[in-house]
Amino acid sequence: MQKVVGIGGFFFRSKDPDKLAKWYEEHLGINVVPSDYDTPGWRSEAGTTVFAPFKEDTAFFGDMKNQWMINFRVKDLDALAAQLEKAGVKVEIDPEEYPNGRFAQMNDPEGNPIQLWQPGGCDPG
Repeated sequence: MQKVVGIGGFFFRSKDPDKLAKWYEEHLGINVVPSDYDTPGWRSEAGTTVFAPFKEDTAFFGDMKNQWMINFRVKDLDALAAQLEKAGVKVEIDPEEYPNGRFAQMNDPEGNPIQLWQPGGCDPG
């Protein structure tokens, strides 16, 4: 059986796509999509990716208007959270350490939920 081997893109609506793309680049290091085919785009490191539909009435994403939440793997949750806080981005670190690592929640400037994940423990990725 053929299967997908990774996520090739994440596409979503935005009130101001250029401004939001620049925010993601400035604060999370995700390169703006190149305007030509010669410039390389953002590349993620290999590792675990969870693909998990949730019940439509979940409160996990915050505001009920949010239909998605993205989770980014990070190497040093505390350092990234400090960097984001210094730039004025509110980050809530979950005080509990789970078998698969540590987590933090934040939102982009348009209110889209973002989860940061520092793998650890039983996670092979």
